[in-house]
Amino acid sequence: MFDLLAQGLGDFLQLKYLVPLLVGTLVGVVGGALPGITITMTVIMVLPFTFGLEPLQGLAAMVGVYVGGESGGLITATLIGIPGKPSSISTTFDGFPMSRKGEPGRAVWLGIWSSFFGGLLGGVFLIATTGWLAQIALQFGPWEFFALFMFALSMVAGLTEESLAKGLLAGAFGLIITTVGTDPIMSVPRFTLGTDFLAGGFPFLPVLIGVFAFAQIMTDIERARSLAVGDAGAGQIVSLAVSQMKVVGEILGRPFLLLWSTFVGILIGVLPAIGGSAASVMAYDQAKKLSRHPERFGTGTPEGIIASEASNNANVGGSLVTIMAFGIPGDAVTAVMLGAMTIHGIQSGPLFMSQESALAYGIFAAYLLAHPIMLAIMAIGARWFLRIVTVPKSMLIPVVLVLCVVGAYALNNTMASVWVLAIFGVVGYGLVKLGFPLAPLILGLILGDQIEVNLVRALMTDSNLWLFVTRPISALLLALAVGSVVFALWQRRRSRSVRTDEPDTDF
Repeated sequence: MFDLLAQGLGDFLQLKYLVPLLVGTLVGVVGGALPGITITMTVIMVLPFTFGLEPLQGLAAMVGVYVGGESGGLITATLIGIPGKPSSISTTFDGFPMSRKGEPGRAVWLGIWSSFFGGLLGGVFLIATTGWLAQIALQFGPWEFFALFMFALSMVAGLTEESLAKGLLAGAFGLIITTVGTDPIMSVPRFTLGTDFLAGGFPFLPVLIGVFAFAQIMTDIERARSLAVGDAGAGQIVSLAVSQMKVVGEILGRPFLLLWSTFVGILIGVLPAIGGSAASVMAYDQAKKLSRHPERFGTGTPEGIIASEASNNANVGGSLVTIMAFGIPGDAVTAVMLGAMTIHGIQSGPLFMSQESALAYGIFAAYLLAHPIMLAIMAIGARWFLRIVTVPKSMLIPVVLVLCVVGAYALNNTMASVWVLAIFGVVGYGLVKLGFPLAPLILGLILGDQIEVNLVRALMTDSNLWLFVTRPISALLLALAVGSVVFALWQRRRSRSVRTDEPDTDF
């Protein structure tokens, strides 16, 4: 293991691998710092430029975007109170108040160093457990994989914040989309309406770009005035000078908080498609509950920043474990990475570690090296990133839209992919307007074929349905799937009753 990791690290001494990682990390930091430009959109914009690269070069660039993006969002979150990405929302709770109290450098660097330490600890978990989990996955039959995919799907729907019913419906819609085209087992056309356009089904990446990026762009156009940050302190020259040793000491002086927040981030990352937003909010909530002074949270306490940012980057390691060991994307970013691996003819999943060991450890090395690169980029340019966030939306949005269209077209060099992007852009925007979450839809789209394939394979092997509940692992995963939905229902009922019974008193 260590020999392969050393070989992977050695590969990045070559410029052909180091440059894509460096550029990807820089682009990720910038994309993460731009309010309204998510990491998913950033990695989608980078995707077309990786098609002509070697697999490790392209994946290194996307790993760099992932790591850099998770850290970049803290810049605007702490300095101007606008999170650059959704998972930085909880960083604003204490980062911005700390900046307003005259300690912007402390706020920024607490976040940067927490991201660095949390990410490296997540890397240790990534390297230590991916092979072991892949070995477990090799014991899976079609019954276990079907149960695993159902567990993943039910968990995302169950953790939908606003409406459980809408989360389940969005997931079901994603599954329905996968039935259009050719049956993956019997090659029978389904729902094609006799057209060549539908005969091949809907390509995953154009759908992903349309649903996430295009819908986000349209939403940003609607909110253009509220998203403008030119009056939020953009013209100010902010001094970020701070004692680095003192900041590092503040973080390492709270080892339990750092480790526990990292653990929460890894755990949420391993659970498919939940994402960094849930990880940071949960870690922040845990830090507040475990604190001796919970009343200080929200006023500029360092614990809030440490918890949020350590969990953010640890979440990346957990998401990479899921895609490499099970072939299931941990979130939308790893879904794009999964698509890129498919384009390069690489099959992720249980056999990935044994069949593509050099590439796997190259990804590990890229993940580890992306963190010191991120640290260096932040040290050199953190103050100047504030200039970037003042770019007018009228200039930024057209550039992003063009890159999205180029990315869709470059997939197969056909206009059909662009039309798919446009169709699902409108669909995604409509779903957002109606309050439907997009993550369950995308996961349903990703897992739909696999759910069907494994269900049919299981029934072709043995038509006895009881095997799904008599095989231990399958039974456990199905029980967890049911439990996640039941728990979500109980949690909603409990929170609703708490709000009803809560006295109308200001504290």
